[in-house]
Amino acid sequence: MTHATHEVTNQVPPLEGHDVSADPALLDGLRRGGAEWAEPEVRALGVLAGTPHVQDLGRLANAHPPVLHTHDRYGHRVDEVEFHPAWHELMTTAVSNGLHAAPWQDDRPGAHVARAAKFYVWSQAEAGHGCPISMTYAAVPALRRTPALAARYEPLLASREYDFGLRAPSSKRGLIAGMSMTEKQGGSDVRANTTRAVPVADHYVLTGHKWFTSAPMSDLFLTLAQAPGGLSCFVLPRVLPDGTRNAMFLQRLKDKLGNKSNASAELEYDGAVGWLVGEEGQGVRTIIEMVNMTRLDCVLGSASGMRLGLTQATHHAAHRKAFGAYLVDQPAMRNVLADLAVESEAATTVALWLAGTRSRLGLAVSKYWVCKRAPAHAAEALECLGGNGYIEDSGMPRLFRESPLMSIWEGSGNVAALDALRALGRSPEAVEEFFGELDAARGADRRLDAAVDGIKDELTDVADLEVRARRLVERMALALQGALLVRYGHPAVADAFCASRLSGDWGVAFGTLPRGVDFGAIVERGLPKP
Repeated sequence: MTHATHEVTNQVPPLEGHDVSADPALLDGLRRGGAEWAEPEVRALGVLAGTPHVQDLGRLANAHPPVLHTHDRYGHRVDEVEFHPAWHELMTTAVSNGLHAAPWQDDRPGAHVARAAKFYVWSQAEAGHGCPISMTYAAVPALRRTPALAARYEPLLASREYDFGLRAPSSKRGLIAGMSMTEKQGGSDVRANTTRAVPVADHYVLTGHKWFTSAPMSDLFLTLAQAPGGLSCFVLPRVLPDGTRNAMFLQRLKDKLGNKSNASAELEYDGAVGWLVGEEGQGVRTIIEMVNMTRLDCVLGSASGMRLGLTQATHHAAHRKAFGAYLVDQPAMRNVLADLAVESEAATTVALWLAGTRSRLGLAVSKYWVCKRAPAHAAEALECLGGNGYIEDSGMPRLFRESPLMSIWEGSGNVAALDALRALGRSPEAVEEFFGELDAARGADRRLDAAVDGIKDELTDVADLEVRARRLVERMALALQGALLVRYGHPAVADAFCASRLSGDWGVAFGTLPRGVDFGAIVERGLPKP
């Protein structure tokens, strides 16, 4: 007699065939941002993102990371990065749906909110290719500092055709942009850059190195270099207008913790040709326009990852039994899932709000806090799947490895927190806008009111402000999320957020929400929908 020792029972079906955009906080934010006209497009992209085919594209793009070819077989320098076809298919969908620079040439109300919603949805299919998409979006406001350059490049950056290949920008149907800022010796301290830019006729010649160049296969890059008038911003195409290659040489690709599908490189300029963007000596002020837009996408990317982790966790819990009941029906797990859902909805709500307002102070505090929360959220979501979540097949390790990136990219925690302090001290209009949003919610929840009053009191004490930077910025970010949830969010989510994050009725780990929270209503909002 034989026994069926490998009969499969109590395993969870794959999370596929669902609508990634069936996300109440996302859709509410889309409509609130004046972009309800884009809902059919967002929903179509959400359905596509949930298909087995697209999920497989994400797996393949990460299982087969980019490969650098510095020379051809004859010894000629080529400096090309080879990608798996899955990467190009993901990029094609992103560009054709306008996730890149398209909204800069779209005068419909809420165009940037619509783009943010699509970016959030499609990033759940695969996060790595969001880097060049984000850079292309962010390049436009910096290029507009020099109208002639914007006129030359912006229409192609906004084009909905993905045209990969090494050719002169004017000969292509669409362009992708990258950024090249940091150097070995300076990192975030870009004023310590040593790359030199010498003016020659109508352009500059750059010589130096870059320690981290995002998306080195892009068609053009914004970079910083020391010109005669000080640190300045330049745009460098990979191929010059006459069809010759610019003197930009890829030294190696970074072997990163996550973000495996995307290439990041060390780059040398050996007499590379570039054009000044903005004015000499105003490089930081010019490129900060690009940095701020990529910081928005850091918040969106973190929120997107949280939503992905939440749907994976709730899907698993709804189908897996333990100790005689489904996990989703067991009180301890319901608390964990609800806590993950509250964190996710708070992140999504503030991200969509930022896409519509581009609040400088709101962006700085949210970049710090939302991106900081992503790794803890990913770890807890992975644990909800137990050992099944710890294996690569589940996709959760990829999510976990990706989660710290957004907190590092475009200014790690201390940089973001100190930027928020600078905005508090130097930008009265940004402070007025920020606290105006908090005061608009006054009277709706006493716990929120108390939190806002506490922040205002703390701001009257300027001693050791840098020492207290993280603490203060965290409180500001939580108050902003609380104000938005109280005004616009689901009542159960807003109540749980205020009780835990603002009133302190919360433990250190996820799953420590207090009694009295409407766990059922909150968890239901996190379940994936067909």
